[in-house]
Amino acid sequence: MKSDAVKVGMQQAPHRSLLRALGMTDEEMKKPLVGIVSSYNEIVPGHMNLDKIVQAVKLGVAMAGGTPVMFPAIAVCDGIAMGHVGMKYSLVTRDLIADSTEAMAMAHQFDALVMVPNCDKNVPGLLMAAARVNVPTVFVSGGPMLAGHVKGEKRSLSSMFEAVGSYAAGTMTEEDVREFENKVCPTCGSCSGMYTANSMNCLTEVLGMGLKGNGTIPAVYSERIQLAKHAGMKVMELLEKNIRPRDIMTEKAFLNAMTVDMALGCSTNSMLHLPAIAHEAGVDLNLDIANEISAKTPNLCHLAPAGHTYIEELNEAGGVYAVMNELNKKGLLYTDIITATGKTVGENIAGCVNKNPNVIRPVENPYSQTGGIAILKGNLAPNTAVVKRSAVCDEMLVHEGPARVFECEEDAIAAIKGGKIVAGDVVVIRYEGPKGGPGMREMLNPTSAIAGMGLGSSVALITDGRFSGASRGASIGHVCPEAAVGGPIALVEEGDLIKINIPENKLELAVSDEELAKRKAAWTPREPKITTGYLARYAALVTDSSRGAVLEVK
Repeated sequence: MKSDAVKVGMQQAPHRSLLRALGMTDEEMKKPLVGIVSSYNEIVPGHMNLDKIVQAVKLGVAMAGGTPVMFPAIAVCDGIAMGHVGMKYSLVTRDLIADSTEAMAMAHQFDALVMVPNCDKNVPGLLMAAARVNVPTVFVSGGPMLAGHVKGEKRSLSSMFEAVGSYAAGTMTEEDVREFENKVCPTCGSCSGMYTANSMNCLTEVLGMGLKGNGTIPAVYSERIQLAKHAGMKVMELLEKNIRPRDIMTEKAFLNAMTVDMALGCSTNSMLHLPAIAHEAGVDLNLDIANEISAKTPNLCHLAPAGHTYIEELNEAGGVYAVMNELNKKGLLYTDIITATGKTVGENIAGCVNKNPNVIRPVENPYSQTGGIAILKGNLAPNTAVVKRSAVCDEMLVHEGPARVFECEEDAIAAIKGGKIVAGDVVVIRYEGPKGGPGMREMLNPTSAIAGMGLGSSVALITDGRFSGASRGASIGHVCPEAAVGGPIALVEEGDLIKINIPENKLELAVSDEELAKRKAAWTPREPKITTGYLARYAALVTDSSRGAVLEVK
């Protein structure tokens, strides 16, 4: 056993003395040491129940003959961090989580791991760590929040942000906003739509690292506790069979994840996280393949914010495996690869029927014949830009309009709420990329303000930052190269015509090459916004968004 390095032999007597200081017995030391990585904290609603999940996992490990040992991982609530300096610290935690988990796992020589994440950066950060450490590992999340109910309709966090925009537009009263505030987030759990947290938890099932239901069983269901116990038991089976994350997270598994991503209509943040996780697993996942996959993958789900169904309804309809089974009717998945269940993808999804065609469209009757995410390119985004196509209204799939240019998120919000943005405009927010932010902030506040002001079907937003999974509309992010390194988005001037054609995957600035070259020659880099601490180190090491914004020593 790997843990013998801290348990067995005379040289390890000092190590054992410290284990005894924990109250560990000889019997426990003879068993495999299983690290339980707990993301529990008291500030993230998706994590406030993880202490219960961890206890259930520990029971499962112990029942199956292991010795469970918990250690922590951090997590940021993107909703609470939204719209202020705190959002600069969101994406960057993905690497802190991966690094600290790697350090703990290697320093203490755990034989296996059970990861207990739930929210946005926590899931990909722990998947990155799992690929690095490469000991048998299972994921079990805290589960999604139930949808709220306001005025007889199901609602979620995106409704809350849009309510603030409606208040600014004068179409909603303060009392209306207060009712939303009190009702849209009714339970613990990751926010109830197909936002980033639930996107990544669902994709954990597809990657083969989580058990059936990990992405969809609501946080408050007792079934979630049962799932956690099974995860604890299952990791012992994986240890016995020596099935490791890099055996599971192969190139085929990542292609499956991208395919199901398109069918579910996941958050655009998946286009940051999947390449980053793949990088740690030794797989080169080039985003250029995304449009190829999208072209042959039907979009089967319109979960909030793209539609009016929620994760709880996806769960009732059969969950992620039911979506995979639909896709498999068209032969779109690799079904011969191993997963954390100890079985292949094909064995996992066999017999998982679609119980509600109104939630999961049959492959014969999709929302669209192409996937929920599109990668755009053009002279404004030579590398990539990303849009959640399934959350864009038909009239904005093709759009031309004048650029309204802002150097940061705050200035754009002030203009939107101040009534300075009008139908037809293309809002450009730059210097918010991985380096320029630094930290690549999410732009849920401006997109929600646009929707709340009644401009969602007539105004586009383009940024080198990114979007919350709760954003909807013609919200085009991850524009790359970013402004901070002199990408074309830095050269856009007020009033320039911008052409968006999502069906053709194009994002163009209607300015001649000669004029762009002239502007580039006159461009000078900006002084860094932050020059000390973790964000400064992050800005120095981070790569561009098309590579997943991974850290790289130059």
